[in-house]
Amino acid sequence: MARKRIDWPPGKVVTLEHRSRVLKKNPLGDPHVRPLDVWLPPGYDRAARRGERFPVLFDLVGYTGSGKSHTNWRNFSENVPERAARLLHEDKMGPCILVFPDCFTSLGGNQYINSSAMGRYADYLTRELIPFVDREFSTLASRDHRGCFGKSSGGYGAMVHGMKYAKYWGAVANHSGDAYFDFLYRCDWPNVLNELAKHRPTKRREGPIDVLNEEKQAADGQDDGRVAAFLEAVWGKEKLTRAEVHTLMMVAMAASYDPHPKAPLGFRLPVNLETGEMLPVRWRAWLRRDPINMVERCTPNLKTLKGIYIDCGWKDQYHIHYGTRILSKRLTRAGIRHVYEEFPDTHSGIDYRMDRSLPFLYQALKPV
Repeated sequence: MARKRIDWPPGKVVTLEHRSRVLKKNPLGDPHVRPLDVWLPPGYDRAARRGERFPVLFDLVGYTGSGKSHTNWRNFSENVPERAARLLHEDKMGPCILVFPDCFTSLGGNQYINSSAMGRYADYLTRELIPFVDREFSTLASRDHRGCFGKSSGGYGAMVHGMKYAKYWGAVANHSGDAYFDFLYRCDWPNVLNELAKHRPTKRREGPIDVLNEEKQAADGQDDGRVAAFLEAVWGKEKLTRAEVHTLMMVAMAASYDPHPKAPLGFRLPVNLETGEMLPVRWRAWLRRDPINMVERCTPNLKTLKGIYIDCGWKDQYHIHYGTRILSKRLTRAGIRHVYEEFPDTHSGIDYRMDRSLPFLYQALKPV
């Protein structure tokens, strides 16, 4: 099946190199020199020479992705620059600049927040990439004309940036972003613990065991060595199993939501590695980062935004639609204007929903 022929100006993607001070010497040893793809709309060069300036949208990709995930060639579909060019051609949105940050980490990604266990990725976006893009391109360099959007971990990042960093963003769009952690993450721990158990420091033996003694080895969410061994194993592999990717994701969430510099690996887990029991203090650290629980304390910031768009498929296999419903309910109760939509699909292959969010963001951020 051939791709549909494009009969409109595509704009252009340029790739810059950015040297980050914020990410230099990050705890995971990930690169601090990163590529940055930027899509410029058709006619940008000519308009920029005339002094015209454009709104800017930052695309925060989901877990295991990087900025180039959305600018690379796509089979049977459009990448994000192609989608924006089509929407522009169809007069569904006006010209803007799209920015595609690379925030990938050795743990498979991050939640676009600052973490002493992973790196200062919120600061990387707001304190470094925003001014860098404003220097390099003809932007409307104001939060009133700057927004961010994303799906899954990227949707979480966009929502949290609207909550905590509203002085940088004027509008946000959240596609199926992580929310309601009690549904989203809690049910995954049995499978994760089974995968980590393969790397237990001592092998299990048949017969009597002293559970009280064994559970002490992982007290207060400390790694007893199996998480470190798991990471060493997956970092040495070229192809990960589905279970390994999922376990790596949960490790990344722990590093995001409950970092602690003095803990092994720099973060703590919300469960006991032996018994699987949830650790109330540690789990509360996660719940404090749950968007449904952040609305109340972030209401003043949220009310300054010019637009909030949220959507989710009601067949989402990770049950995120329940979280987005609660999020919408709490936004409504707090008097925060937003758009919430649902659609008959899962968590996967839903980039077509950008046909709704990109025009929404442009309308909120366009110059008067």
